[in-house]
Amino acid sequence: MKQIICFGDSNTYGYIPGTGKRYPWGVRWTSLLSQKLGNEEYRVVEEGLVGRTTIFEDPLRDGRCGVKSFPLILETHAPSESDVVVIMLGTNDCKTAYNASPELVGKGTERLIKQIKAYTDRTNILLVSPIHLGEKVWQSEYDPEFSTDSVSVSKRLAEEYRKVSQSENVFFLDASEFAQPSETDQEHMNEEGHRNFAEAVYSKIKSICA
Repeated sequence: MKQIICFGDSNTYGYIPGTGKRYPWGVRWTSLLSQKLGNEEYRVVEEGLVGRTTIFEDPLRDGRCGVKSFPLILETHAPSESDVVVIMLGTNDCKTAYNASPELVGKGTERLIKQIKAYTDRTNILLVSPIHLGEKVWQSEYDPEFSTDSVSVSKRLAEEYRKVSQSENVFFLDASEFAQPSETDQEHMNEEGHRNFAEAVYSKIKSICA
C-alpha cells in the first residue's frame, strides 16, 4: 500500500470559508483524493492545520511552525520509497506580521524538503504552491492579518516554488491553476475548488507512482 502524506494549512485541513468549521469527508480535497486513489492501494494521511506556516511562529497560536512539527509527523508516518509527501504551505507566511518576501517563503519550503530528505532519500516529494489570496482579503470584513502586499506575495509564490522544486529535484504543482479563493472569505477554497484541486493532485500522484 502506498501512503500519501498531505502536509499543509487550512486549505488542506478543509476549512469552510467564513465559518470556522471543517468540510466533511467526501468534500475536502484530501478525502476526495483518498476516494479517487482507492483505499486498497493508497492510504491518504491528512496533516492539515489552520494557520500553519513554513518557518514562522504564530504570535497568537501555538504549534503553527511547520519546520518544528514536520519531523515528528515524518517519524510518526515513516514515509518509504513507494510513498508521496505532499507539501502545500505558504498562504499564512504571507501575513503582514511575518513581512516575508516570496523568496523567503520559498526558502521555508526548501527547509521542509530537506527535512524529508534527512529522514529518507527514497520517497517522492510533491511541492505545491498554494492558491492565490483574494484581492480583498485584507479588508476588515475578511482577514486583516493580511495586506495588499500579502496578495502580491501570494501571486509570486509559484515562481519561487518552481525554482525550489527544480533545485531540489522534486515534483511541482501550482494549485492556483486549478482553484481560487472563495468570494466568501477571499482565502479558502469552496467545494468546487476542493473538487478541482483533488482531481489535479490525483492526476499528478498517478503520474508520480506510475
